[in-house]
Amino acid sequence: MRLRIRDLREDNDLSQKEVSKILMCDQSLYSKYERGEREIPLRMLILLADYYNTSLDYLVFRTDNPNIQ
Repeated sequence: MRLRIRDLREDNDLSQKEVSKILMCDQSLYSKYERGEREIPLRMLILLADYYNTSLDYLVFRTDNPNIQ
């Protein structure tokens, strides 16, 4: 599944290590999520959407509007 999590992380000047702390997971696991090697659990997508103040639809390319509707 293609996700915007890398773009959002970079746009917010965060390292993978910083985001992995938010998600309470290992940095190497988060890296696999970004590269699409592992599917990210829904609960983590929700945490990221809340952290970046955006919608799940934006994270998974169902909309190009980053603002919560």
